[in-house]
Amino acid sequence: MEKTGGSKFILIFSLLSVLLIFSICIIIDNIFYPRITLFKDDIVINLNSEYNEPGYKASYKGKDITDNVIVTGNINPTKLGVYKLNYSIIEDSKSKKVTRKVYVKDLTKPKLKLFDNGDIYICPDQEFITSKYKAYDNIDKDITDKVKVIKKGAFVTYSVMDSSFNKTEITKRIHYKDIEGPNIKLESDDNSYILVNSNYNDKYTTVDNCTKNVKTKVSGKVDTTTPGEYKIKYTAIDEYKNKTTREKKITVFEKGQNGTVYLTFDDGPNIGTTDKILDILKEEKIKATFFVTNRGPDYLIKREYDEGHTVGLHTATHDYSYVYSSVENYFKDLESVHDRVYRITGYDTRIIRFPGGSDNTISRRYKLGIMSELTKEVINRGYKYYDWNILSGDAGETTESSVVYQMVTQKLSKDRVNIVLMHDIKPYTRDALRDIIKYGKANGYIFDSLDINNEMLTHRVNN
Repeated sequence: MEKTGGSKFILIFSLLSVLLIFSICIIIDNIFYPRITLFKDDIVINLNSEYNEPGYKASYKGKDITDNVIVTGNINPTKLGVYKLNYSIIEDSKSKKVTRKVYVKDLTKPKLKLFDNGDIYICPDQEFITSKYKAYDNIDKDITDKVKVIKKGAFVTYSVMDSSFNKTEITKRIHYKDIEGPNIKLESDDNSYILVNSNYNDKYTTVDNCTKNVKTKVSGKVDTTTPGEYKIKYTAIDEYKNKTTREKKITVFEKGQNGTVYLTFDDGPNIGTTDKILDILKEEKIKATFFVTNRGPDYLIKREYDEGHTVGLHTATHDYSYVYSSVENYFKDLESVHDRVYRITGYDTRIIRFPGGSDNTISRRYKLGIMSELTKEVINRGYKYYDWNILSGDAGETTESSVVYQMVTQKLSKDRVNIVLMHDIKPYTRDALRDIIKYGKANGYIFDSLDINNEMLTHRVNN
């Protein structure tokens, strides 16, 4: 027992002696050696963020010597890793050095995007279908394949974790309820234009997201015998009492009435412009007039005709020196392009536009008075010719689509018919076309194509 008690006493005495010696060393170090105190020890910063020095203080024999501290070491915030900053000082040949570790880590949570906004609504009696999602991380890039979907009761949680263990979660509530009204699809635009005394039979379909039990009511009437504006209202209700309404305006107009816009295109067809122009006209449900030549592929003329546009005649060659050298040569040129159109479409078109217009003066170089002869003779042979009252500027005045747009829209008038001269071989005309149409629709203009029943719009003959 005495030996055991003696051993404990010796152990305790030894520990106290060590602590005493350690404390004395610290006191001596603080009194007789410089001292550096870091305001913050090891630091963690996010990748690609800025390192802000938290500060330090140095003293020696009660005197502040912070300004004498030398800091060494580099930190690269753009690269993951552990970096060291050394703080050192020498006073009276006595030195002191402390080290701070800076950990550059990826602390950014990955981005998780769901393509459903708000809560999730599912048709009654239908099974839950996972929403579409996308996950992206600043380090791992696309981590969509790491997304986990956990459905529990009326909630579903989407979660994703990157390689640095940063986690993002989105939880949504699931409602088994139909809140979406039926979709009413019209065969034509909300604003439609039809010729007086033509048939009006606007088709529509109604589709619902949850049920086939949909009731649709159509109210309103269109009198196709009387020009004017009419409104038709469509109302659809599904079995869950969701309702959708849609209104349509129908304008019944007479051929050639004031405010009508006739978009006419010369010199085509041309691959890369005519085909794109036809695409735009089809999408906007607009009919136009093409005064064609013998250039370009047959299929584009066939498409113009098949899609309900008017195919008129311009010139086979556009060679003024030949076309206007004699009446005989003019009609040979005209018959050549006429025969081409007839071969392609089977249609005997009788609408023409003179190269350069009926008021051109270039024809004087080749035969004086020929335009006076031709303007009479084409009518004698069953043709009608059409000039224009709006220049688009694409014949040489500009090569900018914005200028083409301005030149056309600024000259449109509700007090007359508007025949616009354009060229479907010009890319800047192609690029301006949709905006011109949208402007016309927004401002109540009617778009139509010329036919043999239109009154001729002609210029004053100058030769």
